[in-house]
Amino acid sequence: MRLLTALALMATPALAQERIPSHCIAVAAADPTVIPVALEDGLEQDSVLIRYLDHASFAIVTADGTVAVTDYTGYLGTQDLVPDVVTMNNAHHTHWTDYPDPRIPHVLTGWAERGVAPEYRLDLGAMLVRNVTTDTRGPFGEGARKDGNSIFIFEAAGLCIGHLGHLHQIPSEEQYAAIGRLDVVMVPVDGGYTMRLQDMAGVVRRLRSSVVIPMHWFSNESLQAFLRQMSDGFTVVETGGAQIALSLRDLPSEPTIIVLEPAWLD
Repeated sequence: MRLLTALALMATPALAQERIPSHCIAVAAADPTVIPVALEDGLEQDSVLIRYLDHASFAIVTADGTVAVTDYTGYLGTQDLVPDVVTMNNAHHTHWTDYPDPRIPHVLTGWAERGVAPEYRLDLGAMLVRNVTTDTRGPFGEGARKDGNSIFIFEAAGLCIGHLGHLHQIPSEEQYAAIGRLDVVMVPVDGGYTMRLQDMAGVVRRLRSSVVIPMHWFSNESLQAFLRQMSDGFTVVETGGAQIALSLRDLPSEPTIIVLEPAWLD
């Protein structure tokens, strides 16, 4: 019965709601005070649920039941959930699938095909999904693949939520400008398969996000190494849970790393 209300919200979309405008390029002016709560009693109208599923997969849910899943691999758990949109990156097979659920209306692949970079601006009413491409290394670190990865940005409830995907490069000035300011960022902290921790830490600091959620950690050791790297200037909150609810008004006033423990939708 755990997460019953949350899953009901996810599985049964309500009437479409008008999206609260985000200000990705603006400087946050709010002075929020509340850090995450576990969602058990429903999601407030101006809030977003973020659930860590596994590896680099998150479910992002709005109050009207719109669901996005990042780095979708074809499995979400035993719950029969059909997201409205899924995003994928193919730098590694744990970030995509050739066989997405055919019931999913929007499947967004984040890599270039036939030399053409993907460019998305998908308006789902309560959520806008867009992307910024970055280059990736080839197999075994050889060569380079232009536009092989997408940073996907989800604008919902006035928040800008960014997922860095399988990031292999420090973004250029033009890419940083296209990303804009992110209120929340999911960041890979493996320390090698994507980028060195010191380089990834520099990207996180440059993005100036209020909330940083580590992902793509293969052991507690790599996670702790990232937390140590970020100890200067970031508060760390270890929730012990898989999900948080956030709104524009209750973002932490200090840059905060929120550690979630992955859990499938069972």
